[in-house]
Order: sequence, then C-alpha cells, then structure tokens
Amino acid sequence: MQQTLKITNVLSDPTRYSIYEYITKNHKNVTVQEIADEFNIHPNVARLHLSKLEDVNMLKSENKKTGKGGRPSRIYRLSNDVIELNFPFRDYHLLAKIAIESMVELGDIAENALYQTGKRYGYDLMENQLTKYGLTSDQLSFEQKLDILKSTCTMLGFYPDVYVQEEQHRLHLQVFNCPFREIAKEHKSETCNMHIAFIKGLLESLYTDFELITTQNMFEGCDSCAYRINIVN
Repeated sequence: MQQTLKITNVLSDPTRYSIYEYITKNHKNVTVQEIADEFNIHPNVARLHLSKLEDVNMLKSENKKTGKGGRPSRIYRLSNDVIELNFPFRDYHLLAKIAIESMVELGDIAENALYQTGKRYGYDLMENQLTKYGLTSDQLSFEQKLDILKSTCTMLGFYPDVYVQEEQHRLHLQVFNCPFREIAKEHKSETCNMHIAFIKGLLESLYTDFELITTQNMFEGCDSCAYRINIVN
C-alpha cells in the first residue's frame, strides 16, 4: 500500500506523467536533454522528474559513454518491474501463481483449458472494443482493424508497436511490456503459451484466417516479444 501511495504521488504531476507516457510509447532510452527539449523545460527540471520516477522504480538509469570524451551521459529506461495500482491492495500475483501451479499439477487437460480460456478472453475483449464503435469486423477497413488492434494492445499495457510489414497481408506486433512478467519468470512455457492464446483470441475477432508466428521472446534475452501475423483472409 505504501508503494502505491508513492507511485500515485509521483504521477500526480501532469508533466511527470506525460514524461513517463512518452518513454513508454517510444520504447527507447532517453537522456535529460532529450526530455528537456521534448517538454520545453530546463534540464534541471527534467532531471528532477526523471529522478522522481526512478525513486519509485518506474525507471532505471545508468551512465553511458558518449565516445566524445568528457563525462558519460546518464540514460533512463523503463524498469522491468510491473507497476500495479490497487485500492485497496490486492495480491493478484499470488492468485495467478496459485492458478498456474494448480494447472501444472493437474496436467494436460487443465493446461489446455487455460489456453482455451485465455483465447476466449482475448476474443471477448476485442468484441467489446468493436461494440464501442458500433461495428463488426467485416465492416472495418484494413487500416481501421490495425488502429483498433494498436489501441487495444495499448489499453492492455503491452507498450506495443504494431505496423505493416512488407505488404498489407503481413503485420508485425512487438510487445515491450509483459503483463505476466513475474509469473512467466517461474512458469515461462505455460505463461507464454497462454499469452499467445490470448493474442490469437484478439486477432480472431478481427481476421477470419491468419497465422501467428512468434519471432522473439523477451525471456530469451530479447528486448521484447515479437510476432509476425500472416493474414490469409
């Protein structure tokens, strides 16, 4: 609860919140000067905002040599820790851990049920998003489907990058934040497969026929999880 109060206090400043949002959307390291230029503030003020975000473990920083001599530059990046704000405090991590470990104990039937449930939740969530627009997937253009996929993944906290690769029938989805990171550290295979099933559910609501291929995984030393989506129809 104490950490939740610290985080909400840090994010209560509109500029600081916008800085954090900027860093999550751009998926790259930033410097004090870059933030100062982007938000038209003095570098000392930018440094203060970044330090406040680092104090509550939302950012990490390190010194990096510039190659030009002189003092190394300090760079800031997103922390790998998942930030959760709950009032009152609820230990969903513990609940998820109990569920996953129970599933492992029960074997293949329970594991398959987990994946099917994850897929259904993904499908239902995307259907709810389409309902907000008052449309069905067959009424949407290619660009509209792409926009809805991007906005939904952003809403889910994936810090996504979604773009067309080579041609309209091939998409690239990159996920820079795993919402199940803590559980995946202990049960990588089950958690990652469930997450893939969830993403398939999202896609099934938009596309009649597609192929989802995992191209990289952040738990194998990559900076993100990435997927190639071949749209057949």
